[in-house]
Amino acid sequence: MAAASEPFGQYPPALRTIVHVSDTHFLAGNRPLGGRYDTGENLRRTLAAIERLDAAPDAIVFTGDLTDLGEPEAYAALRRAVEPVAARIGAPVIWVAGNHDERAPLRVGLLDEQPDTSPITAVHDLGGLRLIALDSTVPGWHHGDLDDAQLAWLADVLAEPAALGTILALHHPPLPSHVPFFDILELREQSRLAAVIAGTDVRAILAGHLHYSTSGTFAGIPVSVASATCYTMDLARPADAVNGMDAGQSFHLVHVYDHTITHAVVPVVDADTADFFGPEFVARMAALTPEGRLEAFSRKPA
Repeated sequence: MAAASEPFGQYPPALRTIVHVSDTHFLAGNRPLGGRYDTGENLRRTLAAIERLDAAPDAIVFTGDLTDLGEPEAYAALRRAVEPVAARIGAPVIWVAGNHDERAPLRVGLLDEQPDTSPITAVHDLGGLRLIALDSTVPGWHHGDLDDAQLAWLADVLAEPAALGTILALHHPPLPSHVPFFDILELREQSRLAAVIAGTDVRAILAGHLHYSTSGTFAGIPVSVASATCYTMDLARPADAVNGMDAGQSFHLVHVYDHTITHAVVPVVDADTADFFGPEFVARMAALTPEGRLEAFSRKPA
């Protein structure tokens, strides 16, 4: 993969890059999800798009609902699909538990750990950028929660700032949804999480769960929700009739800069793409002075 090019504008290159993927919902034997969605093929297309990126990300983060029923065979299949791609591009994989996952088989199948049923949390150092994986699942239920012990652990971790700040990753987003029934499935008692992260170095929150891309702020911190790879929500329908569709799958490219973090939605779609810009154009612009670039490209024709 080629190295990122030097910037032409006022911003230096991103310090870190994360690929954010969510809601793969694998089933054992690649059974169609809901009798209609090929989760294996949809993830394959997503991973192929990730592998085409021009620079290797610093991590690939999967924010939950890794499997649909928590089947050991489904975790094994997911691992077989993801790990070879991650190895080829040299990116570690960070797994986050979702409400459809089961902690014990997830630990065994993806983390090579004992079949423990305690919350699956982790702290990852991505070259000075700290990524904390939280476990918002409530065994046996689809809503989310963070218990006292996990919040205390999080507070202890955040007591010491990281060089490039901290990103939290969890399944249930601390955001409202305009889809009525999603309120039933939300993260409960969000004010307790807000109290823990107040005044800390948390710069962004990554989440999934909704099967559509959305963003907002929580306790003053940007929240970015990645869509699903399995199926997405048709938000063009009335809010009380929103349902899944086998279209619009995407992942997010998260770029971490000194003073901001951006979250770009990358559609996974086969479509003709224009070739007006390319390496030759970039090289030609790079050879010019800033004034020359403005004259050659930015000025509108008379």
